[in-house]
Amino acid sequence: MVDAGQGFRGLDAVDRRTAWVTGGSATEGGSGTVYRTTDGGRSWQDVSPPGSDGLMFRDVEARGDDEAVVLAIGPGDASRIYRTTDGGATWTAAFVNDDPDAFYDCLAFYPGGQRGLALSDPVDGKFRILATEDAGRTWHVLPSDGMPEAAGEAGFAASGDCLVTVGRTAYFGSGGSAARVFRSDDHGLTWTATDSTIPAGEAAGVFALAFRTPREGVAVGGDFAEPAEGAVATTDDGTTWTSGGDLTHLAEDAAYLPGSDHALLATGQSGDVSGTSLSRDGGRTWTRVSDLGYHTLDCTADGSCWAAGAGGRVARLEG
Repeated sequence: MVDAGQGFRGLDAVDRRTAWVTGGSATEGGSGTVYRTTDGGRSWQDVSPPGSDGLMFRDVEARGDDEAVVLAIGPGDASRIYRTTDGGATWTAAFVNDDPDAFYDCLAFYPGGQRGLALSDPVDGKFRILATEDAGRTWHVLPSDGMPEAAGEAGFAASGDCLVTVGRTAYFGSGGSAARVFRSDDHGLTWTATDSTIPAGEAAGVFALAFRTPREGVAVGGDFAEPAEGAVATTDDGTTWTSGGDLTHLAEDAAYLPGSDHALLATGQSGDVSGTSLSRDGGRTWTRVSDLGYHTLDCTADGSCWAAGAGGRVARLEG
């Protein structure tokens, strides 16, 4: 347990030794928190940005044990992006939202770490995309001309993976009036949207995505009342999605297992619909492996998987 008072929803695992987690609360007396380990989770350092009272850090993207970008979510200026290059000893406020209608949910960087995107709930009926071309030092809003209409839809800041990249392609998921997967091949300028079979609703939709290749990936999420409908899989760039209908718990995040072709984990944490499941066929069928669930999950190239969730819990799976 890292901090019993925290519900961690942001996680980026660099390798089996280094990981970053984020949490926070908008309630009175709460504060946004960032923790880092460089010894495999045996010890953790609180490296939170100063002045983060009342912020909710829901996403972190790290490039090692020194460099990381974190996103605080919320309406108006509660949505912020901070960046560190010295392991959290100092932070720079790279972006503070000044639009009261924008609410940023998650962010992701492309391979190489220079280009990145952040996703806001719709403004004037369309999702808003924020972009960086300098590793998160500066950010700017992209034009919305190439974004489909999305009235009544929203993103979910459940696990930090509602927006992901693979190669030159970016994907994000939605919920609310529709549960769709959006795709861009030009760094966020234009997008196409595809319906999924995941339930849509006020608190239902696509919570997270994971891709093994630009063609093969999964979307997870669901409805608290219908956890068995919370996963879909694609093998054709997100053009079509196949239901993984035997997932028996809510899924807030998913990650492919290192060194495997099609095996992945999905996890979620919400009362009696919590759990963690394993798929060996790219998300088409699932086997529950634990009744214990987490909010967020990440696996690394050197063979470790990390998970974090409520009550300040962080776990690491080896092998």
